[in-house]
Amino acid sequence: MRPDASAEVISSASYRHDGPAALTLYTMINNRSGAGAHSSVMINGSQRVIFDPAGTVRLSAVPERGDVLYGITPQVADFYARAHARETYHVVIQEIDVSPEVAEQALRLAIASGPAASGFCSASTSAVLRQLPGFESIGRTFFPKRLMADFGKLPGVRTTKLFENDEDDKSVAIAQFESSLATQP
Repeated sequence: MRPDASAEVISSASYRHDGPAALTLYTMINNRSGAGAHSSVMINGSQRVIFDPAGTVRLSAVPERGDVLYGITPQVADFYARAHARETYHVVIQEIDVSPEVAEQALRLAIASGPAASGFCSASTSAVLRQLPGFESIGRTFFPKRLMADFGKLPGVRTTKLFENDEDDKSVAIAQFESSLATQP
């Protein structure tokens, strides 16, 4: 069962990042096969969230409703990418600046999208993105690498790759991060 945080919890966790309005596509790639494994998108608008359809990274400090993770501080954003980068996967991070209006439209669409079934991460992410002005060239797809390729063709996209050697079990990274949060003042 997916968590479904209350409006009050979501409101209290809301985080507004002072950077430009932007969309950041995360694509998780299997290091052994080269196949795409997962897609999600961070939206930096009036608040910063991650639309993580059918995702499995859950943190007690990050409320979730309908596959939208709220309260994405710089520390949480860094952890999110690093939790996915491990000995068996790396993360391709593609960021593009957008107008505040496009960021708000993306936020509304992600919230309205609701939870996705397992295996529908790229279909749900591409469905949100392709509705945005300037993103019409994004094809609807079930394949993370196809979405990554389409996104990468947009003018102004900045791409980085994150490789780490953590063990394959994401729950270990999640437990370590939760522990570090508990020890902070």
